[in-house]
Amino acid sequence: MIAIVDYNMGNLASVQNAFLKLGKDTVVESDPHKFKAYEKLVLPGVGAFGDAMEHLRERNMIEPIKEFAASGKPMLGICLGMQLLFQSSEEFGEHEGLGLIKGKVQRFNESKFHKHLKVPHMGWNRMFTKEHPLFEGLDDLHYLYFVHTYHVVCDDTNDIIGETEYGYRFTSAVAHENIMGIQPHPEKSHANGLKILQNFIKL
Repeated sequence: MIAIVDYNMGNLASVQNAFLKLGKDTVVESDPHKFKAYEKLVLPGVGAFGDAMEHLRERNMIEPIKEFAASGKPMLGICLGMQLLFQSSEEFGEHEGLGLIKGKVQRFNESKFHKHLKVPHMGWNRMFTKEHPLFEGLDDLHYLYFVHTYHVVCDDTNDIIGETEYGYRFTSAVAHENIMGIQPHPEKSHANGLKILQNFIKL
C-alpha cells in the first residue's frame, strides 16, 4: 500500500485521484506512527518551504519520514515535496530541510533570463532525463507541467536524473538510492505524469 503524507500542504486529493486512475488505492495518512507500515511513501506539497517544514514539525512527522527513507523502501517527493528532501532552502529566509539528499533550494536567478521569461516557471516544459525506472515508457519529448519559483541544486550530480531549461538548465528530478523527487506535477501532466506514477507503483 502507498501512503500520501497529509501535513496540510497541497492538494492531496488530486494526487490520490491520479493513482486511482491507474487502479491503485492509496491512503492519505496523517498519523506519522503508521508510516513504517506502508510499502511506499509519497510526499507532495504546494506552498512555501518554511511553512511546510513547520507543518511537518508540528505533526511530529520529520523523524518518521527520515526513518522511512532509511528503511530502503521507495519514497517520492513531488514539487515542494521534492524540495523538502534537501538540506536547506533560501525561500523567505534560510530554512532547514529533511536532509535526505545533499544540496539546497534556491530561487531562479532572473539575471540569467531573457526578458520575456518570468517567475514562477509555470506551464508545460520538457524534461531531459537520464535512464531511470521512473521514466520508462514516457514519450520522446517528455513534456510535464511545472509551477514553481525555486529549484533544487544538488551537491552530487549523480543524484540528478532529470533537467529542464528555463532561462538556464536546472535540476527537475532527483534520485538517491530509494529516495526520488520530481519538480513537475505528475497529477497535472496527463499521460507522462501518470506513467511516472505507474512506474513508481512498480518499484
